[in-house]
Amino acid sequence: MRLDKFLKVSRLIKRRTLAKEVADQGRITINGVEAKASVKVKVGDELKIRFGQKVVTVKVEELKESTKKEDAASMYSIVKEERLTESH
Repeated sequence: MRLDKFLKVSRLIKRRTLAKEVADQGRITINGVEAKASVKVKVGDELKIRFGQKVVTVKVEELKESTKKEDAASMYSIVKEERLTESH
């Protein structure tokens, strides 16, 4: 499944166009490698997503073409969340 679609279906990012922008800005890595929106994600992959001052690392648990809101979180598990600190 494409990265941008996974992010939308899992509701990690609400809209696919936004997911594509975030990926194209180099703010997402899969297993440590910078990923574009078209990259295929597989079960077991570890995604690191940078949202502003926060970095969320999630593990892909399952792939679904579509989900209900309450089932979306089952597609991934959060490995860690960390805040970025500005160093001056």
